[in-house]
This record gives sequence, structure tokens and C-alpha cells, in this order.
Amino acid sequence: MKITQWNTTNFLSKEVKINVLIDDERSKEIQILLAKDSIMREHKAPFAIHVQVLSGKIWFEVQGQKLELNTLDMISLEANIPHSLGGLEDSIIRLSLSKSDNIQRINAILKKPKVQI
Repeated sequence: MKITQWNTTNFLSKEVKINVLIDDERSKEIQILLAKDSIMREHKAPFAIHVQVLSGKIWFEVQGQKLELNTLDMISLEANIPHSLGGLEDSIIRLSLSKSDNIQRINAILKKPKVQI
């Protein structure tokens, strides 16, 4: 038995922080600390994903539509659907991944170079 505490946080101003909370033979659950005004640039996952806001408020852009997700809202996407997200408030996100997916892919998203306008 293991108790996972999703509300343990350490927000950094305008930063995104990734924590692997569960990675076992059945599932992979990632905590994303999405600080206010932080952004995860457009990316896609090779497998279906589920994104749930555990606390806070975010915007989530998918297929040309920018949605506002509030505490306890969840969105599910099939594989290879481009999407981006950003913090409207300091937010705790639960990302449920396929067991075949990997955390290195998530970390690579955070390292994508910023586009200069």
C-alpha cells in the first residue's frame, strides 16, 4: 500500500515542474506543477492521455480551441493530438500516461526552445 500526496507542492514563478508520483506495472501518473503564467508549448503524445486539474485553473488549447479547465475538470485525448496548456493560476495537474510512454518525453517538452516573436 502507498499513499500518494498530490497536494505536495513547490511552485516556481512562471515555471513548470514535473514529478513522477506513480510508475508501477499498472500505471504511470505524473504531477505537473503549472505555475501562474507558465506554458507547456504545443506537443503531442504517442498514446492516449488524461489531464485532470486537481487544483487551480488552466487554459488548454487543442484543435484550434482554447478551453478553460477548473479544479476537478479533466480532458482526455487520443494519441498524436497536438495540444498546449498554461497556468491561469498556480495549478496542480494529474497527467495519466500509457505504461508505454516515458517521462523523458515529458521533460523534453519542457526543454523546447522558446519561440522569439
